[in-house]
Amino acid sequence: MNKILTLVACLGFVACASQTQTKLVDRMTHDPNYTNTETILHVWSWNFNTIAENMKQIKEAGFTMLQTSPVNACFSPEGANKKLFDRKEGNWYHYYQPTDWTVGNNMLGTEEEMKAMLDSAKKYDLRVLVDVLPNHTAFDIDLVAEEFYEAVGGRDKMFHTNGLKGIRDYNDRAQCTHQGVGGLPDVNTENPLFQKYYMQFVNKLIELGVRGFRYDTAKHIGVHSDPLDVEAGVTENDFWDVATGRKEVLGVSLAIPYDSLFVYGEVLQDRTVPEEEYASYFGQTASSYGHVICHALRNRSTKDLDLVSWHHRAAPEYLTTWVESHDTYCNAHETADLTDAQIRTGWVLITARQNGTPLFYSRPMNSTRENYWGDNLIGPRGNDEFFHPEVVAVNNFRKEMKGQTESLGFSEDGKAIIVNRGDKGAAIINIAAEENAVALTTSLPDGEYKDKVYGQTFKVENGVLTGNALPETTYIIVK
Repeated sequence: MNKILTLVACLGFVACASQTQTKLVDRMTHDPNYTNTETILHVWSWNFNTIAENMKQIKEAGFTMLQTSPVNACFSPEGANKKLFDRKEGNWYHYYQPTDWTVGNNMLGTEEEMKAMLDSAKKYDLRVLVDVLPNHTAFDIDLVAEEFYEAVGGRDKMFHTNGLKGIRDYNDRAQCTHQGVGGLPDVNTENPLFQKYYMQFVNKLIELGVRGFRYDTAKHIGVHSDPLDVEAGVTENDFWDVATGRKEVLGVSLAIPYDSLFVYGEVLQDRTVPEEEYASYFGQTASSYGHVICHALRNRSTKDLDLVSWHHRAAPEYLTTWVESHDTYCNAHETADLTDAQIRTGWVLITARQNGTPLFYSRPMNSTRENYWGDNLIGPRGNDEFFHPEVVAVNNFRKEMKGQTESLGFSEDGKAIIVNRGDKGAAIINIAAEENAVALTTSLPDGEYKDKVYGQTFKVENGVLTGNALPETTYIIVK
């Protein structure tokens, strides 16, 4: 996934599709010497034109990838989809109610605007990921396009047998993979006609220039060990085999080698989730690790918490990490109480580390801890945090530390953290609300160092780094 292969030139788009081979990757075995260098900016709620206008700044901020909201046709009430959260003028979750697998919607823009944005990304050598959600349709199934129904063989072929029922027990894998998440109608993703229609959409995005995907509600699409929807005529849970290019469906297959794409699934961790099987297809979200980080930020201490473990069975080089996601910010406002400074300190922690691919969620412009929606507009860019000097410094540090393994250290009271990268660099993080005189174990050689952001001086003597750290502030040191 992170170990990207060079694309082989094809004479034609269709010809290339017919030759696609998928190399099986072991995402459960950790390579202790492997270092991740990528970072993702989630340009949530930004439209295509806004993303294109800010491409240079995204590049200068040190990000290597950006992730858009869903680009497919979606629930679009007349006059709505202008606001992030408003009863009359639309809501952010309309993105997540597909009505057809075609490119463009009134929240992000047209196919032509998307192509212009992708061309801009290519100019700045930025990889664009698209959030895709094949698991369900819009709540109102009468609003799903007739062309979509026809393509999958009719309404009775669109949904699982119990697809219009909501999940009651998320640890029951039959319910989890055959019934509606949050009441959203659950698509029969094992229907070959649906798979073909969906893959034509994916190949269209690839043709436009998309080079990766985030699979929404991925754990709600079954793997081979999951129960079959026999009543719907399902004989094999093979959606992921098709989506990842292992097999074709009705003459259609993934257009380019799967290993040339960055793909991860939203597999929120729970006790019955078959993480090992999902790992055979794609990288996964380290949701439990995110919870632990947020707990430490709220406590302003790591004491009695394990921030070294990734809290996941898969190898960390194949995990996507975050301090917060659009879901934790928007759904129950689980992380929306954390200040921008707290989010930033968490970002420096996950980005300075050797593994994981960190995702930075762009909060709404002018959002506060009293007003989570800020300007409450769909389309404009988020706040300034994605190019804060500390964010830029650690993004560049991550790339510079390629090949350097990590060691983490914590102060006795848990208020200060150091991420050492070999003997070449270190990130110092003060999560306390007060100034902190730090003394942290390091592998840096003895000497005096100035950090990359503030010019603050730290001293290393006999393997201990000392200095003063301001409240909720981070420092980057490179030898």
